[in-house]
Amino acid sequence: MIERALRGNKLYWGWVGLLLAAIGVGIINYMEQLKTGLTITGMSRDITWGFYIAQLTFFVGVAASAVMMVIPYYLHDYKKFGKTIIFGEFLAVASVTMCLLFVVADMGQPQRALFVMFYPRPNSILFWDFVVLNGYLFLNIIIGWVTLEAEKNQVAPPKWVKPLIYLSIPWAVSIHTVTAFLIAGLPGRHLWLTAIMAPRFLASAFAAGPALLIILLMIVKKFSKFDPGKEPIQTLGKIVTYAMITNLFFYGLEFFTAFYSNIPGHMHSLEYLFWGLHGDNGEVYNKLVPAMWTSMTLGILGIALIIKPSMRQKETVLLIGAVMIFAATWIDKGLGLIIGGFIPNPIGYVTEYTITTPELLISIGIWSIGILIVTLGFKMAASIKKEVG
Repeated sequence: MIERALRGNKLYWGWVGLLLAAIGVGIINYMEQLKTGLTITGMSRDITWGFYIAQLTFFVGVAASAVMMVIPYYLHDYKKFGKTIIFGEFLAVASVTMCLLFVVADMGQPQRALFVMFYPRPNSILFWDFVVLNGYLFLNIIIGWVTLEAEKNQVAPPKWVKPLIYLSIPWAVSIHTVTAFLIAGLPGRHLWLTAIMAPRFLASAFAAGPALLIILLMIVKKFSKFDPGKEPIQTLGKIVTYAMITNLFFYGLEFFTAFYSNIPGHMHSLEYLFWGLHGDNGEVYNKLVPAMWTSMTLGILGIALIIKPSMRQKETVLLIGAVMIFAATWIDKGLGLIIGGFIPNPIGYVTEYTITTPELLISIGIWSIGILIVTLGFKMAASIKKEVG
């Protein structure tokens, strides 16, 4: 089947070439990081997780979102998702791959990742995160490849793949829950020390992932002869709408708990993110304030655009709303959540974080690997579905 991904016009190969060039630049900068160390990043003694781990927390959610099509299709016999579910599985493969690569980049020395396998510690959340991420990756690779192969041959998928599909449903929830537990169990970080962290992760995941899938399906529709259908995209739009409403509601609960209780530790990180903090020397620390207000504005406007069915049925409006909601959740989880949790530090000192150029180029390289996987997977799936359909 892979040969279908190796056919395309000049535009297709130009896009692939651009991605390969970005991957190459990322590798060059990563080699420099291996030689020099993590000092080339914006991380410091006070901020030990930076942009890399922020991307992990975001794309784990994108990966988990595939379950929002698996559940209706396999458990509730919603056959409208039959033409699009394979795209969700390929998106999950790309997202988990990026998550693992961001972890490797954050470790400094990649061989340290082997310690989790050679010296497993079941009492470590990091060990379980390693298990669920790799397990979900292999589940989606097997399920996606086998079901697409069966569709190509116009036969029913083998019976042994059905239990794997059912297993992938709780597994999808587990990857985001365990990742939330990684930060929710740290007592010195008040922004993260909340029982609602895992539900917040899941709500944002079920908004961001389907929003990205809407965008990608519309791109597939425009640049290939495969039409995923209007109803699946509209259903994804409903999922995005109500998941984002839930996400903002959970965010509001965090503000109520912090400011009604008037506990300084719970208030300071939220104050830093949305209004800035004043230092003893009169300096104002507010680097993330514009980004966080942009996130809130985009999230609310995105909901306003697509909450009304008559507006959502217009594909252009739905696309704009999906882009807004995806951008809003990326700013919140892919930037503000991790960085904001470190500010101020446990003794009240503020060290701000600024992403460096090498760090950004390495991240772009990893994003490009994920986009390349999506490009090849979607090209292969669209070609087979067009041929069969």
